Amino acid sequence: MSPYASYFLESLLLLVGVCVLAVLVLAFGRKLGLGKPHGPLALRGHLPLDARRAVYLIQVGEQVLVVGASESGLTKLGEVIASELATDPVTKSRTFADWLKPAADGRAKP
Repeated sequence: MSPYASYFLESLLLLVGVCVLAVLVLAFGRKLGLGKPHGPLALRGHLPLDARRAVYLIQVGEQVLVVGASESGLTKLGEVIASELATDPVTKSRTFADWLKPAADGRAKP
């Protein structure tokens, strides 16, 4: 076997091994609860303003912080008491399929 072929085979096996290891870590990490939120913090809302800017409502205990996120970082915009926020769920944003449904219904053949 030529040195290039052995190098290619070794690299390919190493790549497959790393991919298998990554899949195993992700699969067992989910079962163990890695990456799940815990503690007194909770995300109460998110409003994207454009591609790089957004406003977040972050609940810390009984306070809700209004935080702005942009290219320059995070900025505290204000505070609200958690009991003052509306508990009604925000209307669900429309998915791409919801936008296409009227067009598809109009083109349906009788």
